[in-house]
Order: sequence, then C-alpha cells, then structure tokens
Amino acid sequence: MYAVIKTGGKQYRVAQGDKLRVETLKASEGDDVELDSVLLVGEGEDVKIGAPMVENAKVTARVVSHGRADKVEIIKFRRRKHHRKQMGHRQNYTLLEITDISAG
Repeated sequence: MYAVIKTGGKQYRVAQGDKLRVETLKASEGDDVELDSVLLVGEGEDVKIGAPMVENAKVTARVVSHGRADKVEIIKFRRRKHHRKQMGHRQNYTLLEITDISAG
C-alpha cells in the first residue's frame, strides 16, 4: 500500500518502510508522528483520491534523526565591475521512517 502525503509545502509518495527527508518537524528523535494530510491512498486497482484530503486516512512515521543537508554554493559575479558575492545555504531536515499507512 502507498500514499501521497503533504508536509512542509511539498508532496511525497510513501510506502511502509520508506525513509524520507522532510522539512523540519517539531518532534524529538524516536517520537511517532501522525501525518493526516493524505491526498491519495491505494494499492493496485483500489485507489482512494481525496478532494482535497482523504477522510480518516493517516500515515504514521517515526522520527529517526534531525540534520542539515549539504551546502549549496551561491555565487553572483559581474565581469569587469569589481562585483563578486558568494553565499552558502544548508537546509535543515527531519528524517522519517514510515511505519504504518491507514486508509480510514
């Protein structure tokens, strides 16, 4: 069984046992998190599509860890103008392991 969930402004297709990096959630490591913004639940021919969310459906996940992604380098350069700007960004994330999918 798989589901399409929405968290942190993004949508993810998940199945039981998947590990997933999402935007930072306020939960401690080892906690269970219920994601109730489920857009689609199904397996094979039996698929439920929400309008916009599937009623009583939820995905349960365990917080594995929190971390920061690799640095993304941003460089702005204008030739012959003595202009050079260099920045970097590291996005925070939460690593989730999907433990259960309930269709409701």
